[in-house]
Amino acid sequence: MTPAVAEPGAMAPIALREFHPFEAAGERYVYMVPSAGVFKLDDPSAAVIDALSTGPRMPDDIVGELSGRFPEERLRETLQELAGIKAVGTADAPREEVVNDLPPEGFPLTTMVLNVTNKCNLACTYCYEYGEDKIVDTTFGDQPKFMLDETARDSVEFLLKESGDLPVAHLTFFGGETLLNFPVLQDTVAYARRRGAEVGKRIEFSLTTNATLLRPDIIEWLAENEIGVTVSIDGPKEMQDRMRVFHSGRGSYETVQPKIKELLRKHRTRPIGARVTLTRENLDIRRIYEHLREDMGFWEIGFAPVTTDSARDYALEDEGLDDMLGQFEELAFEWLEAAVENEHHGFSNVKDTLEEIHKGVSKAYPCGAGLGLLGVSTAGEVSLCHRFAGSDDHGFGTVTDGIDREQQREFLEDHHIKNKTDCHTCWARPICSGGCYHESQVRNGSTTGPNLHFCTWVRSWTHTCLEIYGELAERNPEFLARFDA
Repeated sequence: MTPAVAEPGAMAPIALREFHPFEAAGERYVYMVPSAGVFKLDDPSAAVIDALSTGPRMPDDIVGELSGRFPEERLRETLQELAGIKAVGTADAPREEVVNDLPPEGFPLTTMVLNVTNKCNLACTYCYEYGEDKIVDTTFGDQPKFMLDETARDSVEFLLKESGDLPVAHLTFFGGETLLNFPVLQDTVAYARRRGAEVGKRIEFSLTTNATLLRPDIIEWLAENEIGVTVSIDGPKEMQDRMRVFHSGRGSYETVQPKIKELLRKHRTRPIGARVTLTRENLDIRRIYEHLREDMGFWEIGFAPVTTDSARDYALEDEGLDDMLGQFEELAFEWLEAAVENEHHGFSNVKDTLEEIHKGVSKAYPCGAGLGLLGVSTAGEVSLCHRFAGSDDHGFGTVTDGIDREQQREFLEDHHIKNKTDCHTCWARPICSGGCYHESQVRNGSTTGPNLHFCTWVRSWTHTCLEIYGELAERNPEFLARFDA
């Protein structure tokens, strides 16, 4: 527990405040809301919490009740400590409101996602860019199919300027299928590296690809330039070929499998990850993980449920989300046992959530979109993120004119968790903050609302990750230092 910093009113009843209790390795913990702090309860603290579980009590009554088990002085110190972390407080104190803490003016851009093309050589059934849920018409719209060198260079200058004094900025290439515009990737990396050196800033590069266009010279370039690579792939052959198909309807597994093997064999300068889209028809997570990690050799595998309208045949609804949660939990505790032994496990979903817990992340927004992360369309229009690239309704300026700060500020005000009243009583809001904007747009027709269909899942998954965090804190606390970077 923290040192005593406050004392509840001795003449007024006190009550429990907002937190989520959990247990790990035989110990009791609390996850504080909204501060996102994690505290281990010693025996007196746990006893006080239990004494208040039935309702408000006078402090002296609690001390008197528990004085046979603990020294009175220790109990009063415990009450002060619990008040200090806001686990207890005066019973008639108003509920702590969600603060409308907007980010400061001129906050830096940390990541720019460059949509170098909006064309793709695959026709994945669930694709948010080309399927039934698309927000921007990339087929018949006015957006150019490929980003020009000039636009890419303007985008680099935009990143260098908008990242401010940050020593490192991140540039991610995206599509469509990113490698369809490989010449622009080559030129942009060379230009960005030179310009970054001139202004004293390091730029780190990554890209996402479906792997169909990988060839030896591209793989060599990726390795030599230390480009982080994420491969979109859905698992073994029958799973990959179910929805990730060419325009002819032919499955893509036989095409990508040898190319991925070669990528993993030759590209050793950065870890290579896989990103799996989970649908109602693609939910054998254990089998997918084992195939991609053990058979293919990916360093990490991340899973994401498809973002789509609930009416789609492949949408994940209640039963599917429950199935996904159960399998996630199995992999998560397997990840824990590896971490206890300081061994690597490739399930990135649990690692990402644990890092947020360790750093005490309490989000006003669900992600960095529109804040530290912005997407750029093939025409150089700046948007909320890559999923909204080219959308007139979600734009923040252009790479040549800069960010429209008024429009960005309006977005941040409208989308702050302060305005998501459904979230205000949820203990998992520091991690979730309402969920993905794209999912909300697809399901609700607006980015402003929380994704209520996902709430039970988020709470259950966060609880699991808290348990794993507590287990690590007890069994291998040194491992948690890896999240400090």
